[in-house]
Amino acid sequence: MKRPVRYLSAILLCVTVVACTRPDPPAPSAKPQSPSVVTNSQPDIQTMRIDASPSQPALTLSARVTYAEDGYSKISSPLQGPVLDVRVKLGQAIKAGDVLMVIDAADIARAYAAYVEEISELGLAERNYELTKDLYDAQAMSRKDLEHAENDLNRERAEFKQAKERLLSLRVPAAELSKPLAQQQITSRFELRSPLTGTVVERNVTPGQIVGTASDQPLFTVANLDRLQVVADVYEHDLSGIQVGALAAMTVEAYPAAEFPAKIAVIGDVVDPATRTIKIRATVSNQDRRLKPEMFARLTIAGHTMRPKIIIPKQAVLERSGKQWIVVELGPSRFEERAVTIDSVTDNQVTIRAGVATGERIVLSPSSLHHLAADDTSAGGA
Repeated sequence: MKRPVRYLSAILLCVTVVACTRPDPPAPSAKPQSPSVVTNSQPDIQTMRIDASPSQPALTLSARVTYAEDGYSKISSPLQGPVLDVRVKLGQAIKAGDVLMVIDAADIARAYAAYVEEISELGLAERNYELTKDLYDAQAMSRKDLEHAENDLNRERAEFKQAKERLLSLRVPAAELSKPLAQQQITSRFELRSPLTGTVVERNVTPGQIVGTASDQPLFTVANLDRLQVVADVYEHDLSGIQVGALAAMTVEAYPAAEFPAKIAVIGDVVDPATRTIKIRATVSNQDRRLKPEMFARLTIAGHTMRPKIIIPKQAVLERSGKQWIVVELGPSRFEERAVTIDSVTDNQVTIRAGVATGERIVLSPSSLHHLAADDTSAGGA
């Protein structure tokens, strides 16, 4: 009877040894997660739903009324001298070619004296050359004498041309220089004329004042006030809906109930690196003269439909490695970091161009979520 008991004890001992030396079964593998996905069970994380701003039927821009680019001129004196007479007053309507003022320009007197002298010198050189050539043909002059006379003639021709061009640069009429010398009526009195038809909107000169080319301030500004220009800045994301020739409506604070028809004339080719905007220019009629240059205005572009904008609080955006990020809620206690593209930033809001869609929820304070995630990680490691 003792033998079976001994066998049973041996069997139990073997079973015990095998059970003690068997390796532990592998733990069930956890489902791999993206590095940008964070799981957090904290209940105090605030989120918000992304809703696009409502579409607008037209694009309204802040603008400024200015002179048309080809409709105004700032006029200075090309000559130096005292002002003898001012012929126009501020606000006066004038035509192209009208005299604005008269000055006593000593440069004209000196240049004309040099011109008359060159006429005499040129005539003398021409007669000398003809005489020398006749004597050379009669073998009474050497070849060297003829070449010398020819050189003198060419030099006098060049100096005469230079003296004439100097008078033309001083605004002496070419028709006057074409007359015989005895009939020319050229004096030091210089008449400054308007290059265009319009209104004198600026005058900075009085009789007796010394004027010249050194002054940076224009003496007169003449502008066509019947047609003005409106200048506005438009952001890049709104540029695609604007075309040259598109109709627009302009309003100004002085006449809030009135709309002034405008037409897009120019779309700028350069983006301002500071504001990320492009300048556009529209023309507007001003026959009744109600509009004034430098007025602030609003330009509404008809037929332009803005795409919906996604606007979120500035605190919901993180910046890292030169990029902007937000944290999107994927589900209960599950979040994902996502890079976004920003259109513009104001004091408290950010306009998102790409990276998040309407209907998604984002974390309002993602920095706190990262802090909690770090705490969870350290706790798990402990």
